[in-house]
Amino acid sequence: MKQTTPRGLRPHIGIFGRRNAGKSSLINALTHQEVAIVSEIPGTTTDPVFKAVELLPFGPVTLIDTAGLDDEGFLGELRKKKTLEILRRCDLALVVWDHNSDLTFEKQLIELLRENGITTIGVQNKIDLVATTNTLADHQIPTFRVSARTGEGIEELKKALISILQRSYQEKPLIKDLVTIGDTVVLVVPIDLGAPKGRLILPQVQTIRELLDAEAVVVITKERELVETLQGLKNPPRMVITDSQVFHKVAGAVPPGIPLTSFSILFARYKGDLLTFVEGVEAIEKLKPGDKVLISEACTHHPMPDDIGRIKIPRWLRQRLGFEVDIDVNVGASFPENLSQYQLIIHCGACMLNPKEMYYRILTAKRESVPITNYGITIAYLQGLFPRVLEVFPEMQAKLQARTFSASLFHRIGGKWSL
Repeated sequence: MKQTTPRGLRPHIGIFGRRNAGKSSLINALTHQEVAIVSEIPGTTTDPVFKAVELLPFGPVTLIDTAGLDDEGFLGELRKKKTLEILRRCDLALVVWDHNSDLTFEKQLIELLRENGITTIGVQNKIDLVATTNTLADHQIPTFRVSARTGEGIEELKKALISILQRSYQEKPLIKDLVTIGDTVVLVVPIDLGAPKGRLILPQVQTIRELLDAEAVVVITKERELVETLQGLKNPPRMVITDSQVFHKVAGAVPPGIPLTSFSILFARYKGDLLTFVEGVEAIEKLKPGDKVLISEACTHHPMPDDIGRIKIPRWLRQRLGFEVDIDVNVGASFPENLSQYQLIIHCGACMLNPKEMYYRILTAKRESVPITNYGITIAYLQGLFPRVLEVFPEMQAKLQARTFSASLFHRIGGKWSL
């Protein structure tokens, strides 16, 4: 993968510590670039700084420089909040300190990282100033002594990062485990008004790339030409994947024997937890007038007149339920702290989030006992397309065969449901 690999596909390495511990100097030393502003003034870094780099031979990663977690005052509290938001995205964390620290704060930070299941490395910086070792041996984490200014110890630290990532980071497949060499997959790609001119949206591009890597044959069409496209194939395709917004139209054009799913459902499996999302959609049947539903959109695109999260899903919910529910929309990297006020969370496909952040959101919802699902699964359910859109996924087969989901989950328009 090249430097253009999207941030959501890269392991995230966060650099945490007190103000003026040398975090910005360290990220500059690791990247051999002036990525972050460095000064002797504590609190120079205010907002997180993201830098995409190649850690060869592992590959692409995102390094994140953060504000000091000992920041003070009103603005300091806001900066700390931003830093803690970064923490939940990290696959790996570097805790940085220098000879001035008594390590009390660092020990608390390491415990917080451990509670969140984040692999942690300790880094004593500024060893060019004081030769004394200032360690956290009792916390049993790998610790390196470096000088970001002179470069001493930086290569050893970088090698450790690569080794840990090679051992522990394993990217889940998006679709390559569902196809074999030579399979034909038809992608139905409406031109999304939210995508920049001349480009496809990220889930479509990523699916195409992974299918090509799997040596499958990719056929791309718009929904209006789908019937003609299928008729022109010599053999039926292995599956059809569509944008969820045209699910109903595509389902009517694809013969029942051909598996059908959506890009968003693929991402529910790739970035999140497909089973949790499928179980979560059952909460739609339990909603009552005035209940609160959270629509969570990870990217910050400008809303369009037919916006899927703000317009279409709320409309389809009203049509299905026959009454109004109170809908809040959450946009961007932040995620509400008080989820207990909601009876359901409907999340986007999370193409702009890394899996660690999406898992955090799922676990947060579970801790608050709030059902969570995603756009594609919600749309398929509301349009009566269960269980068809799930049949292609091996991990769902036992559930489908055992019918361990409730009957309401397989409700079809017109009151019919079957497996």
